Amino acid sequence: MFTLALYGAAAVCLVLSFRKSKTKTRMALKKAWKSLENILPQFLCIIVLMGISLAFLDESTISRLLGESSGILGMGIAAVVGSIVFIPAFVAYPLAASLLAAGAGYMQITMFITALMMVGIITIPMEIDYFGKGIAIRRTMLAFGHSVVCAIVMGVLM
Repeated sequence: MFTLALYGAAAVCLVLSFRKSKTKTRMALKKAWKSLENILPQFLCIIVLMGISLAFLDESTISRLLGESSGILGMGIAAVVGSIVFIPAFVAYPLAASLLAAGAGYMQITMFITALMMVGIITIPMEIDYFGKGIAIRRTMLAFGHSVVCAIVMGVLM
């Protein structure tokens, strides 16, 4: 229902914008279409990878590896995968929702998402080039610590 309300509000705003300025609205729609074209290949690839991985990993496996009973081992798996994988946020959150629906625990998913967004092992060489080795390593370590704290807080709250 809420999603329908958002789509309705967007449609009303689009009509209002079109009434106010047809040229600017067309230009905005063209930019939005270009943006969609740029995002779509990555988005489709990741959705396909998510589908394949969820097809091979059944709920019991996901629950065993990342479920609430997996404890520190599950958090470690989530931390390692989240720190290494480079996924855009608009794909990471639906992936997290799919993993939660498949039996993953809140602590493990929080660890995965926060490590994914903040740690970034793949981007360390680039960070070292821009900020220097010391700052890049300290930032990564602090981000990892923050991920652990967030996961523990989420585990306590949920």
